Amino acid sequence: METSATYTTEVTPDNIYLTILITENDTKGKIPVEVLENKMIDKLNTLGIDTKKQLKLLDLTSDFKKSLLRKTDVLKNKEYSLLVHDAVTASKVIKALEQVNISNIRLTKTEYSKLEKLKIELKGKAVAKAKQQAAAMLAPLEQTVGKAIYISDAKTNNLRYLGSNAALNSLNVSNYSDFEVSEIGINKRKVKVEVTVFFEIL
Repeated sequence: METSATYTTEVTPDNIYLTILITENDTKGKIPVEVLENKMIDKLNTLGIDTKKQLKLLDLTSDFKKSLLRKTDVLKNKEYSLLVHDAVTASKVIKALEQVNISNIRLTKTEYSKLEKLKIELKGKAVAKAKQQAAAMLAPLEQTVGKAIYISDAKTNNLRYLGSNAALNSLNVSNYSDFEVSEIGINKRKVKVEVTVFFEIL
């Protein structure tokens, strides 16, 4: 006897990656990027963020070529990736950095760190559900479910978004100076597993 079963649950991502661009353009060259960088690190430390582990430099650039043509000062940029683990902390980061003239912040990626463990648990529940379904179908025939002789999870899906993109996506805090921490949220994601089981009929 062949039967298929699905099992679905929702999870809240616990790895949230923010890209932070520090640029002297934001202050029209009045504050060096190194000063902005130190202010950023100080603010992140006050929020309890381990900047040595959670903050990584992605890129360092300048408009040197353009400045030669315009005969103006060189303006530098630094781009960082920051890892936080919940939406409230992400909101606090945005608000805190806005206070030190850092407003180019966007959400680049979200993940659920225990995905593989969760999928294994859900597969077990899906197999149990498949057996229950098989038993229900055989009951009117006065037959019972025997041992499983084949199990497949080939149709199991990877973690995927529920609904629209996360609320923080492409957020520029210069447009949200009055937002409250509670207004920022990360959409849940759906994990779905599907199994097919062949049972003996007794």
